Amino acid sequence: MVATTTAAGPGVWGSVWQGLTRSTSGFVGLCLVLGVLAFSFVGPLFVDTHNPTDVTAIWGPITSEHWLGTNHEGKDTFVQLVLGGREPIWVGFVAALTTVAVAVVLGGVAGYVRGRVDHFLLQLTDITMTIPFIVLMLVVASFYRTASPLVVSLIIGLVTWPYLMRSIRAQVLTLKEREFVEAARLQDLGTARILFVEVLPNMAGYIFVNFIIAVTNAIYAVVGMYLLGLLPSTADNWGLMIQQAWDNNAFLLPQAAPFLIAPMVMIMLFQIGLVTMTRSLEQALNPRLRDR
Repeated sequence: MVATTTAAGPGVWGSVWQGLTRSTSGFVGLCLVLGVLAFSFVGPLFVDTHNPTDVTAIWGPITSEHWLGTNHEGKDTFVQLVLGGREPIWVGFVAALTTVAVAVVLGGVAGYVRGRVDHFLLQLTDITMTIPFIVLMLVVASFYRTASPLVVSLIIGLVTWPYLMRSIRAQVLTLKEREFVEAARLQDLGTARILFVEVLPNMAGYIFVNFIIAVTNAIYAVVGMYLLGLLPSTADNWGLMIQQAWDNNAFLLPQAAPFLIAPMVMIMLFQIGLVTMTRSLEQALNPRLRDR
């Protein structure tokens, strides 16, 4: 059973594709995101991942051999840029998936069951919202100097879910009064099936848009933590490149500008792509905005 629709619509993925292709901004955003993903995940197959240190080429200029010059260790900046995108993007997606999964389950249960369960989950939300994120990461960094990207992404996801959880709860409170939910109750389908098969699928578009927003916020968080030195320097990373550029006064050296600017440009392009995609998707998946 699904929400009352007499004619088969294009479905969630069909609406997503229509939203991304019918507007210029949405299509450009999609191209930016796919381009950065290809650069970060396919690009390493075409570069020398070893990227050795060369003390004779510190802060080298742009040449045919080094497309973006070299850094403070004589390493190729372009190679570092290619290798540095995988970790923040991967952490961002895992953190967003964790955030959305926790928020959808807890928000759905709180909004549908209500009563003491709703009260307990709202109290848990309030407690989680009071946890200072920066202080938590300082504690983690002090105890786990070799924290893996998976641990970092889980921490981000488990701290940032409360805001979305409240929105999901409000949506469920509205949907639970609809006719198709009443019909499901009369058939005694069970709470779990009504919630996860009848109610939540009708919020798929809203959840998907918030997942994209969560990816954006998570990437900013992980890059910011690397910039502040809260995460271990274990792999090439765009945030780590910015931190190293700052620590080595790259902003004072004209020949070092690519090492500082290049990762910032990649982060900006990816975030701009995600934001423009989100706007187009929200307009396509939100019935109140679809015909505007």
